[in-house]
Amino acid sequence: MIAPASAERAVAIPRAAMDVTDTKGAQTAILAGGCFWGVEAVFEQVKGVKSVTSGYAGGTSQTANYRAVSSERTGHAEAVRIVFDPAKVSYATLLRVFFSVAHDPTQLNRQGPDRGPSYRSAIFPIGADQARVARAYIAQLGAVRAFPKPIVTKIESGSFYRAEAYHQDFMARNPNHPYIVRWDKPKLAAFRAGYPSLAR
Repeated sequence: MIAPASAERAVAIPRAAMDVTDTKGAQTAILAGGCFWGVEAVFEQVKGVKSVTSGYAGGTSQTANYRAVSSERTGHAEAVRIVFDPAKVSYATLLRVFFSVAHDPTQLNRQGPDRGPSYRSAIFPIGADQARVARAYIAQLGAVRAFPKPIVTKIESGSFYRAEAYHQDFMARNPNHPYIVRWDKPKLAAFRAGYPSLAR
């Protein structure tokens, strides 16, 4: 088994056996994989991605703020909203990057040093097509035992709410922040090494 992204190598996993069928116009994906700083930074480097926004998903608008979410009682997960051109990068490809590089899908309610349900692994599909593809890919990865432990990623529903301004583009604005250097720069290195054809 290839080492996880923390060792600056992407986990080798197969392509998804199916993908969304609608490839007209810009599409949106909402993914939660721990602290949104690093997840955002990875997807900002993917060709075909138009924008990435850090935010909260799974709870209400009233509790969609960092202080409340940090209480671990809001139902929110730190998440990113990815707007992408499906003619350049598919939803299934984004999921492959999500599982192999952006986070560890076998960690339950945590990622790296962060603990609590707001750091859970979750996919918030937009429409039945995305939900079908996400469920099928999780099953596919489980069937081939792509990871040494079971995948705990949940398929959830809920609205996305933009996070505070200071969280947006955090890695680009704070490249030497200790958390970024320790936990997120290795993800970016893993992405570039594992998926050179997808990197900007």
